[in-house]
Amino acid sequence: MERARLREEDIATRIGRREFITAGGAAAAWPLAARAQTPAVVRRVGILSAFVPGASSSQRLTGIFSQGLQELGWSDGRNLRIEQRWSGGDNERLRSDAHELMNLPVDVILAITTPAVTMLKQEGTRIPIVFVGVSDPVGSGFVNSLPRPGGNITGFTNLEGSLSGKWLELLKEVVPRLTHAGFMFNPESAPFAEYYLRAFETAAATASVRAVAMPVHDASDVDKMVAELKALPVGGLVVMPDNFNTVNRARIIELAMRERLPVVYPSGIAARQGGLIGYGIDDAVSVRGAVTYVDRILRGAKPADLPVQAPTTFELVINLKTARALGLDVPATLIARADEVIE
Repeated sequence: MERARLREEDIATRIGRREFITAGGAAAAWPLAARAQTPAVVRRVGILSAFVPGASSSQRLTGIFSQGLQELGWSDGRNLRIEQRWSGGDNERLRSDAHELMNLPVDVILAITTPAVTMLKQEGTRIPIVFVGVSDPVGSGFVNSLPRPGGNITGFTNLEGSLSGKWLELLKEVVPRLTHAGFMFNPESAPFAEYYLRAFETAAATASVRAVAMPVHDASDVDKMVAELKALPVGGLVVMPDNFNTVNRARIIELAMRERLPVVYPSGIAARQGGLIGYGIDDAVSVRGAVTYVDRILRGAKPADLPVQAPTTFELVINLKTARALGLDVPATLIARADEVIE
């Protein structure tokens, strides 16, 4: 018995606890007492998101996050417990969830979207926060700068303001006679809207297109604004990256089809769900990056020492089925540039 115990300790030292626990059938034959392990210290990680709970996109992000942590040695139920809170776009619920997470307490929080970080920051920043899905962390007051965030918040940005000019460019390519371009956002969930709107208006002026700001506050506003834009000559729409727009994406896609309105979205997933064109980043890439930061913080790193990172890859997804339904001919040159074309 003693020899078996010493042998076990020697193996654990050389190959590490994680590999040792999963190491194979030989250990299964050892006496139970010899295989007994000291219980792991359980760390707690929070997830706060303004997205819809249970949605396929939410489940995908959660799965990527959990799997990424597991690959780094953090197993939910063994040495890790994940506390999830998804508000579904309800600001009051988001505020309550932020308060709850901050008082559990947890060791670090993954915050998805600007509203989630805002609510957590209002509760104080005593718990480290790693964000994804945030457009302007400096302008929003979350960090001092991208390379030196300072404080207890860091993370991964999604899109730069200048991309609003790119979205307009794509809209103009599929609608060459475009004269009016709407820009939809919710001022409450996207207080950073000016970050994108300025670049959009500049690009519109250059393209001889009238920019139409379309602030919306609820679902009925979406219907109203789409109808008003459709009444203008040769109109199209750009949907800003905004939690409200994400939660209401299916509704916007449905309205656009009904009103035969060309729309460019800030993510490829919108085109996969029936939208005309999506151009942006895959949120999964940011979540995978956030996994590494959460792991480092759990092991002692300080958020102030982890620079905020911007995306480096973007995807262009074009839905030709939707284009045909809208009576649009997508130029072959644009199709050739697409990362994915849906027939």
